[in-house]
Amino acid sequence: MNLTSGFQRIYLASRSPRRRELLTQIGVHFDTLIFRTGDRADPETDETPVPGEAAEDYVVRLARAKARHGQRLIEWRHLIAQPVLAADTTLDVDGLIIGKPVDATDAAAILRRLSDRSHRVLTGVAVGFEDRMETALSISEVRFRALEEAEIQRYVASGEPMDKAGAYGIQSRAGLFVEHISGSYTGIMGLPLCETGQLLKMFAYPF
Repeated sequence: MNLTSGFQRIYLASRSPRRRELLTQIGVHFDTLIFRTGDRADPETDETPVPGEAAEDYVVRLARAKARHGQRLIEWRHLIAQPVLAADTTLDVDGLIIGKPVDATDAAAILRRLSDRSHRVLTGVAVGFEDRMETALSISEVRFRALEEAEIQRYVASGEPMDKAGAYGIQSRAGLFVEHISGSYTGIMGLPLCETGQLLKMFAYPF
C-alpha cells in the first residue's frame, strides 16, 4: 500500500472497550483483533516484566509486541493488510510495575497501596504496518485521596477493578478517588489520544 494516499481503516489489537470507545470518539474506523487470554494466551504477548525492567520500557515493549503479533495474525488469517494499533498500560509505584489484579484480594491490596498518595500511569502505544513500527509513550501522574476500607471493599465487590491496570478505571466510579491528575486523561484510561493521533498521522490516516 502506498501510505502517501492514506487508508480508511486500521486494526485495533485489543479487547479493551475503553480503547474502542476512544478510537470511536476521534473518528477512527477500525476492526478488532482479539488475542487469546488465560491458559491459552499467546506467548508473544506475555505481560510478565523482565527483571529490572523500567515501567517506561515495559509498556512500550508490550505495545510493540502486541502490534507485531497482530500483524502476524493478519498474515495467518489472510486478512486485508491494514496498520495495527496496540497499547499497554501499567502503573508505577515506587519503581514497582503494577498491572491488572489477579483476584479480589490483590485488587484491594493495590488500592490500599494507592491510597493517599501519587502514582504514575504509563501507556505505550505502537502502530505497525509492513516493516515499519512507530511507538509513543504517555506518562501521567495521579493522586488518590485517603480511601476508607469500606469503600475499597465496595469498589472491589463491584467487579470493576478486575480487568484494569492498577485495579481502577478513572472514567467510572473510581473517579471518586482521584484528587489530582497531571498529564493525559485518555492516557490514564488506556489510550492517549494526542499521541495516538500523531502516530496514525505518520501512517497517513485521514483525520
